[in-house]
Amino acid sequence: MARIGIVGSQGRMGGVLAGAIASAGHKLSGGVDRDCGDIGELAGKSDALVDFSAPVALQATLDACVTAGIPVLIGTTGLEEDHHAAIDAAAEKIAVLQTGNTSLGVTMLAHLVNEAASRLGDDWDIEVVEMHHRMKVDAPSGTALLLGEAAAKGRGVDLAAHSERGRDGITGKRAEGAIGFASLRGGTVAGEHTVYFAGAEERLALTHLAENRMIFARGAVKGADWLIGCEPGRYTMPQVLGL
Repeated sequence: MARIGIVGSQGRMGGVLAGAIASAGHKLSGGVDRDCGDIGELAGKSDALVDFSAPVALQATLDACVTAGIPVLIGTTGLEEDHHAAIDAAAEKIAVLQTGNTSLGVTMLAHLVNEAASRLGDDWDIEVVEMHHRMKVDAPSGTALLLGEAAAKGRGVDLAAHSERGRDGITGKRAEGAIGFASLRGGTVAGEHTVYFAGAEERLALTHLAENRMIFARGAVKGADWLIGCEPGRYTMPQVLGL
């Protein structure tokens, strides 16, 4: 039985994570949120932390985990280059798993996207379409970027140099080899992602539908438990599944 703490315990994922921890037979060691709780104290009494808070809170989480010598799973989205640099620095001392999506189904989807991108030619256009609830603040979603990275890796290219986003007006023809993104927002959608491979006279669509946030919590708990005992380094959800 692992002792797992939650950073962002009062957010949308907080209560769901608490339920997933209990369902997996582990112990909830506590939770912290903005202006509520001591992150250092929580880390000191935990075997691992799960962070679904906000980018601004990431450095405090990493510092606390490094001090306590425990691993951390980071599911926070909207991270930028400086956040990833901080994660890389922390990963020299502790085990860190950062992902745009903790769903086991999405992890498998990314694997399939990588496979398809590596085997289909550049004449197959790739488009990533995602939809989330009206309250989501970042776009494209972390999952969409994760899937885009999987496609780019399959093709052996850099995603940043091959992305097309926010098309509007007279944009000209689609750039050859581009990976396009489209973000839809509305209602209470937990998460829908489709990666289209569009070739001549045929299309392949790989889709994942999230019906409840519990799927993300369940995967996060599995990942956090898997991290316990790992050597310092940066890990991924595919490693949790043995992919």
